[in-house]
Amino acid sequence: MRGIHTAALALLVLVLGACGQSGEPTQTDDPGMGHIHGIGVDPADGALYLAGHYGLFKVTSADSAQRVAGRVQDHMGFTVIGPKTFLASGHPGEADTDSPPHLGLIRTTDAGTTWESVSERGAADFHSLQPAGSTLYAYDSQSSRVRASVDGGATWRLGAEGEIVDLAANAARPERVHAATTSGVQVSENGGMDFEPVKNAPLLSQIEAPTADLLIGHDTDGQVHLSSDDGRTWRKSGRLPAPAAAFTAVDRQRLLAATEDGTVYESKNGGTDFTLVFRPTSG
Repeated sequence: MRGIHTAALALLVLVLGACGQSGEPTQTDDPGMGHIHGIGVDPADGALYLAGHYGLFKVTSADSAQRVAGRVQDHMGFTVIGPKTFLASGHPGEADTDSPPHLGLIRTTDAGTTWESVSERGAADFHSLQPAGSTLYAYDSQSSRVRASVDGGATWRLGAEGEIVDLAANAARPERVHAATTSGVQVSENGGMDFEPVKNAPLLSQIEAPTADLLIGHDTDGQVHLSSDDGRTWRKSGRLPAPAAAFTAVDRQRLLAATEDGTVYESKNGGTDFTLVFRPTSG
């Protein structure tokens, strides 16, 4: 990938959240959530979901979340694509001895109760999953490649290579995809095949594109940055109360951020200010 360097930033590595299969707790103890990799809202009922190291959790109250189906499974990538329909990637739990170490792309149509394998089982570990209408983008940590699919992830086109933290795209302009990288924000105008630096962009930990021309992201200090002109100019908005491990824009005004332990903050005004909406009592 042009313009993307391999120099890692220590704090961004926390967002990447590389997880191994060692050190898993015994199944006789509840491991809690573990660190959080993804956050999303189910349009079917408005329920908030947290994708963690030890399972997918449905938030049921301001201080309570339930592990869906009792399944311990590491979700490195996670996104909501429709009512009760989610995509994920990652690793099986220690008790699942029949699965390979990398789950590839998996899909649920019942809000995480059951999952089916879509593609790349045993091969890919997608740390970022970004739908853009009929196009799905992903970043595979195993190959360090951007991938694009137009059939729901069944087959993939290989794109650029680089050190990517997060991807952002919008259905209104599916061929344009932005990437938060360890060296700055990048943009591709050809579906992830080639990227170029976005001049004057802040160094972002995560990035979202809730509309065709709006970019929203945060840096390692929790400062929220916005651009309403495709990244040509940026302005600061509010600041997150704590560094975010997972971040999503439900729409241009509603933002959600989760810390490593699963504490969730919400903004209803595009990141100007945030309020606490969930704090786990344990794990």
